[in-house]
Amino acid sequence: MRFMIALFIIMGIGIIVFITWLINHQRSLRQRAYLMQEAIRNHDFTFRLSTQGLLSGEQAMQEALNQLGETIRQQMNLNEVESWERLTRVLTHEIMNATAPITSISQSLLNREDVKDTPLEEGIHAIFTTSKHLNTFVDSYRKLSQLQQPVMDAVNLSGLINEIHQLYPAINWRNTVSEGIIVQSDSSMIRQILMNLIKNAVEAGACHIGTEYIPNNNTLYVSNDGQPIPAEVRKSIFIPFFTTKHTGNGIGLSLSRRMMIQQGGNLSLSEQPLNGYHTTFAIEFK
Repeated sequence: MRFMIALFIIMGIGIIVFITWLINHQRSLRQRAYLMQEAIRNHDFTFRLSTQGLLSGEQAMQEALNQLGETIRQQMNLNEVESWERLTRVLTHEIMNATAPITSISQSLLNREDVKDTPLEEGIHAIFTTSKHLNTFVDSYRKLSQLQQPVMDAVNLSGLINEIHQLYPAINWRNTVSEGIIVQSDSSMIRQILMNLIKNAVEAGACHIGTEYIPNNNTLYVSNDGQPIPAEVRKSIFIPFFTTKHTGNGIGLSLSRRMMIQQGGNLSLSEQPLNGYHTTFAIEFK
């Protein structure tokens, strides 16, 4: 009799423990669902939730959802690039068609004897110079729609960074990327991307550059202590034509990002710069 009572007590305790675990587990799953909904609502497709503490089927589902977020992010990046590419192609075509005759006619007028050394020459020369500069400016944007397909190869990341460092001897460079780190990338493209980031940093008054590679997410972080990017323009820096510099054409970062997306990776501005720096860019390799 006592044995049966003890057995019932043990079973009762077991049932209570199981129900308590089940309630807490369901609460945890609801919290996961809420966090993922919030991430999607805020267009944050970089979210990752741990599979620790989940059952095998739940782990598989969570891993699939984590990968789905990455797939959505990549597709949105591709759609964004394609949209800007179409817009750039139309704009450059229309502007070039409009300015080419102006350049040609003004140049012909400048060569006429009845125009030389007259009050008309200065005005016509201004028209010619402006239209020529506009042609050059617009032609640079053709690069956005004329990129060659990347040729993926094994790139020694630390070696490449050291080569670029030699071009900027006045910059204090802290490179923590290990010698043996190899990434799959188009060597010409990744070189140009790094050059663009360093050039922008120097123009922003940077004296220190930091490069760090995180194997877990296959990402290279490039940081600098130049003038911080204002909060109001952080979301616009990768838009073609956008620039805050008087001499800039707004093509460097947008072109660099497109080259990374073509390789199956991404280029982004980190929400929080690494310690000791004002700005950090993340180069995510495929």
